[in-house]
Amino acid sequence: MIVAEEGHSVTIQKEKNKCTYMPSGRTHDRITLWTLPMVAGLTLAITRNSLPTLMICAGYLFGGLMLGPDLDLHSIHYKRWGWFRWIWLPYRGSMRHRSPYSHAPIMGTTLRVVYLLAWLGLAGFLGIALSNELFQMGWTWEALGQGISQFLQRYWAEAIALCIGLELGAFSHYTADWWVSSHKRRKQKKK
Repeated sequence: MIVAEEGHSVTIQKEKNKCTYMPSGRTHDRITLWTLPMVAGLTLAITRNSLPTLMICAGYLFGGLMLGPDLDLHSIHYKRWGWFRWIWLPYRGSMRHRSPYSHAPIMGTTLRVVYLLAWLGLAGFLGIALSNELFQMGWTWEALGQGISQFLQRYWAEAIALCIGLELGAFSHYTADWWVSSHKRRKQKKK
């Protein structure tokens, strides 16, 4: 069982007779917001193009503030989903906090994105089926698949930039957790 003390700069979690120190949700938010100008500046310097910069920054903010690794807890990330937070209950129930499936670079972000896309796909499927039934829209699954395929072919670079931004947002979270935990452990060993 994890007991988290929110609202401070560091969250203390007690699990199986060991204590780990991690930044609180507010601290993660500050890190995301304070490092956004650096991410934007570096991206713009590298790409010399505002569109990929915008996509990376949007992904960075969404990845750091909404789609963060702490969706496996009753965390600030989870609470931000408001009425839609229920979609994360199966994810929370199946993830152990700080497991490689939630807190590992690339794997954790990919899993959360695929999970969210599955929910969006289900909502889209139900919405299209309902629209076709009630309003006789005449949308076909083949046409929808072609539309999605054309969209991804046309905007593949922007999609990749968005994915990079999502990973960078989550990576700032992993890095902060690792740095604070290792710093506190070193400090405790010296005592």
